[in-house]
Amino acid sequence: MPKVTFVGAGSAVFTYEIVTDILATPSLESGVFALVDIDAERLELIRQVTELAVRQSGKDWRVEASTERRDVLAGTDYLINTIEVAGLENVRHDYDIPLKYGVDQCIGDTIGPGGIFKALRTLPAWLDILADTEKMAPDALVLNYTNPMSITCLTGVRASSLPIVGLCHSIPHTAEELADYLGVPYAELRYRAAGVNHLAWLVELTYRGEDMYPRLRERAREPQIYERDPVRFELMLHLGAFPTESSGHVSEYVPYFRKRPDLLEKYTRSEYRGESGFYANNWPRWRQEADEEMRRIIRGDDPLEIERGPEFASYIMEAMESGTPTVIYGNVPNTGLVDNLPQDGIVEVACLVDTNGVQPTHFGRLPTQLAALDAAHMAVHDLVAQAVLEHDREAALYALMVDPLTAAVCAPAEIRAMFDEMAEAEAPYLPEWMRS
Repeated sequence: MPKVTFVGAGSAVFTYEIVTDILATPSLESGVFALVDIDAERLELIRQVTELAVRQSGKDWRVEASTERRDVLAGTDYLINTIEVAGLENVRHDYDIPLKYGVDQCIGDTIGPGGIFKALRTLPAWLDILADTEKMAPDALVLNYTNPMSITCLTGVRASSLPIVGLCHSIPHTAEELADYLGVPYAELRYRAAGVNHLAWLVELTYRGEDMYPRLRERAREPQIYERDPVRFELMLHLGAFPTESSGHVSEYVPYFRKRPDLLEKYTRSEYRGESGFYANNWPRWRQEADEEMRRIIRGDDPLEIERGPEFASYIMEAMESGTPTVIYGNVPNTGLVDNLPQDGIVEVACLVDTNGVQPTHFGRLPTQLAALDAAHMAVHDLVAQAVLEHDREAALYALMVDPLTAAVCAPAEIRAMFDEMAEAEAPYLPEWMRS
């Protein structure tokens, strides 16, 4: 009877999806959901929704909830991390201050100035969670959903003996979008992908044995298709493979599209296709809307649907509990998995899961031009992890210095000024060593 503990359970969308996924999985008939969040109001919302879902499912799952993780950690088999640290207080700083220096972000929560400072706020709490879990649930498998994904996983595996896998839906979602662009059934599309989270690459794409890249390049010439994903189509056309994540998000990962106003106008579009400040301008409202959705479900105004979605967590649990093997994409240490990426970093590759746990598979070499872009990000990840683990403020600055988009826009002195201004604005939410 597995115990599934959600830390940051008030991040209601992920918790709700994973709880209903588990309840919709035939082999997961009983267990314990333990919900933890420091926000008592949001914790109560997700507790009520989880209990409602359990009753509706008719399954034998018990629900625990606490604002103190040590109350519920003992006996945890699966720890799901979805924490958000001081996001509401800093989402404007993460976008507005870099913009003053010419660094224009669409999402800004995973890489670049916004992603680096989100990591600096988040990782100290993450390390505390892992330390408590090591003591109270040393056999737990840690499933991380918190961004910045790669930096969070890297810092975790360097600090903890626990097995950690980062889970993101970007690779299968991208494949599903490509099936739509190509006009073929998603279930019959075959692909191989690898790289780093949000900048992995579908290097093989076939349908019934036929290479789909020639057709995809043809489809990219059709305006109604190209306009749905301009940045990703440009990367495919000029670098040879289609990347994961939205056009807006991936435009922050590479130095090509957001460094001049004319390029922003030419290649970016509304919303997730590259809109400036899209996350900063909308995320606080989305957060409120998610809470209101939970309230409507509790009142009975909205239906509670127990359907299994594409998130990997329930598939991992099913495979480990029942022995039915599955394959997922996970963010894991690069122990020789991608030959031409740094071996001390985190990569996103296909993983076999069964009763032996999550077992990453060897991918081989990425095309050199794709590996070069990924390796640049792995240097940022490495420096942020070093900064947090060694309390090294200068390493955090170096991470921003080598960030591809920031370096494409700013001189080193400007990057240092931006870093100092962000550190001052976010000082109440940063560790002490960042304030010196």
